[in-house]
Amino acid sequence: MSLEHYDKTRYLAELKRQVEIAIAEDVGPGDATTLAIVDPEAKATAQLKSREACVVAGLDVLEFCFAELSQEIVVEINVQDGDGIQPDTVLATIHGPAQAILTGERTALNFMQRLCGIATQTSHYVQAIITGSKTKILDTRKTTPGLRFSEKYAVACGGGTNHRMALYDRVMMKDNHRFLAGQKGPCSISKAIRASRAAFPNLEVEVEVESFDELKEALEGKADQIMLDNMSNKQIEKAIEIRNEIHAETLLEASGGITIERIESLSALNVDYISVGALTHQIHSIDLGLDLDF
Repeated sequence: MSLEHYDKTRYLAELKRQVEIAIAEDVGPGDATTLAIVDPEAKATAQLKSREACVVAGLDVLEFCFAELSQEIVVEINVQDGDGIQPDTVLATIHGPAQAILTGERTALNFMQRLCGIATQTSHYVQAIITGSKTKILDTRKTTPGLRFSEKYAVACGGGTNHRMALYDRVMMKDNHRFLAGQKGPCSISKAIRASRAAFPNLEVEVEVESFDELKEALEGKADQIMLDNMSNKQIEKAIEIRNEIHAETLLEASGGITIERIESLSALNVDYISVGALTHQIHSIDLGLDLDF
């Protein structure tokens, strides 16, 4: 997903709220160590540096975090979200009251290290797609509670594509939904698709399937997208053939047991999407440091 076309309005509003909560959690009634030791009139300059190669995400955190602590702090950004950087790159320089810089350091780093980690991991999956393939990497709802918008933004910084943001912006029938729908008798998937379109006509309808029979019924019901759950490459190749025969407009998504080693072979099939929960729930936080410039 190109950041040029990413709507940051909701992300920034959510990020500001998250930073406010995080600062309140960390500071409480006051930063005891800093208040005891650091002169309230002291000024400082600090540099945010990457100690390893990464893809940048979450730079707006810096402005929100330090503004929460002092209106005198100035943040100078040297890179952009989505940039790939090398070790020892200075992402930003922060000038202002020393107390505020020290108090906000850990909160700023906690956000930045995680978001850069997600962007970096996503970029590895995106780069594994073979040249010329139309396949796109999707994220999931397997995000840290309360950080959904930030983490999905980081996925976009890494070149990934956001799946549904939450429960409200897409109808998505998974196995438990199918089970309950099946209590109503035969053709349950088709009936559920019709019921979904009647209830939410402006939302896309996606169905998770585990067999070719379920796939055919979802295609006959003209689902907008179908998730192929835990299927082998050979099964996915067959599913694409079936899709092309019944309803070519439906998009297919490979999901379940997806490792980065499978991306090349899956993208060679030209499946529309590959969804990867690991983009947001199995990451390596990037080693960043906020160092005072002496």
